[in-house]
Amino acid sequence: MRGHVRTVTGDEPIFMIKVSVYRPDLTLIDRAYTDEDGAYSVDVPAGETVTVRFDTHYSLTNADEWQPSLVANVAADDTVPLDRRLVPVGHFADTARGIDILAAFLVASAVEEPEYAPHATTRLTQLKQNNLFLHHIQTTLLQHFTEQTGA
Repeated sequence: MRGHVRTVTGDEPIFMIKVSVYRPDLTLIDRAYTDEDGAYSVDVPAGETVTVRFDTHYSLTNADEWQPSLVANVAADDTVPLDRRLVPVGHFADTARGIDILAAFLVASAVEEPEYAPHATTRLTQLKQNNLFLHHIQTTLLQHFTEQTGA
């Protein structure tokens, strides 16, 4: 599986985005980081149905710069690239992007270590939603990650 990660506000590549690929039970298959051109490549058995999460890593300088993204139930394929566009932290997320971001945080809540939580709370507090139900989910996720930080 391969593709590029770029900004939603332009077409600039995003360096050092963690691309994690999971089986339906959320066991990790493989992960990779984007290069200077925003390109990534992960080893996934062709045809396997996977979930792919695009996110920052808490130990990197970009940990608070980008909202995560999620693609669920995709068939792994090396012939068609799986490209994503990420929303910068602090920018408005329309309804579809808001759902995408929150879904990525939901998966993160199930698979990430506690060190992830402070950066999740920073990004969630700056997520601008236009839907009350999505805002409720955002608040619940924020509470979850805040409790993990011990704050």
